[in-house]
Amino acid sequence: MKQEFTAKTVDEAKAAAAKEFGTDVEKITFTILEEPKKGLFGMKGEARVEAEYVKTKPEVAADYIVTVMKAMGFADPTVEITDIEGGSLLEIKGEGVEGIIGRRGETLDSLQYLASLAANRADKNYYRIATDCCGFRAKRKVQLEELARKMVAKAKRTGRTVALEPMNPYERRIIHAAVSEIENASSRSVGEEPYRKVLISTTERREGGYRGRKNDRNGDRRNGNRKGGRRREEFKARSLDISSSFEKDYKKPKPEDDMGAGLYSKIEF
Repeated sequence: MKQEFTAKTVDEAKAAAAKEFGTDVEKITFTILEEPKKGLFGMKGEARVEAEYVKTKPEVAADYIVTVMKAMGFADPTVEITDIEGGSLLEIKGEGVEGIIGRRGETLDSLQYLASLAANRADKNYYRIATDCCGFRAKRKVQLEELARKMVAKAKRTGRTVALEPMNPYERRIIHAAVSEIENASSRSVGEEPYRKVLISTTERREGGYRGRKNDRNGDRRNGNRKGGRRREEFKARSLDISSSFEKDYKKPKPEDDMGAGLYSKIEF
């Protein structure tokens, strides 16, 4: 971005450029085209400078976000840029801006994706752009970690693999990290974007005989006499056979349970 500015002095021209570009003077490259000349009665003429300012990628992303949000009807959104590992975090602020979050952060994620495209279109060197609004990311992280714990408990209770709904890579990483901290639990991602989801399973061995004990209790309630007792013993024997069969079937590897060894280090994102 190049533009010429004129003022009484060079410093005033530079200040005008900084105000126009919305940045510090130090971030602008100036070429002095003309300086005021000293005359008999003081300085004569005006200073004229050419100012060139190249926005950084996070600044491009921030400008894009503000432009889009204003077009959507948000009154006066602002973006605060903070450096993070490998990129920048863009915190959206302003009155009523929480409306940009959307269901489970879907609108915020979409805005982040578009802002990243806008920032990285100039060259091939990828720069990470992350967005947040009203502390949503931290709250969502807590929700996902709790979900991971509940799904591990379900997998252990049922002995079956639990499939979560499709999530973006950021949320899948949170799930994987939470599962990796739980003993006898593992997780992996399957499917193609945007339908890629996490599968959670347990490496614990379930004891056989659960069905037999449950049915045995039912038999006790139904049979209160000697004849019923004999039937109960016969039923119990059959139940034990069923449990043994169940245990054998459970030990057979199922395709969806083939998680492989290891936990977080083996995860596919």
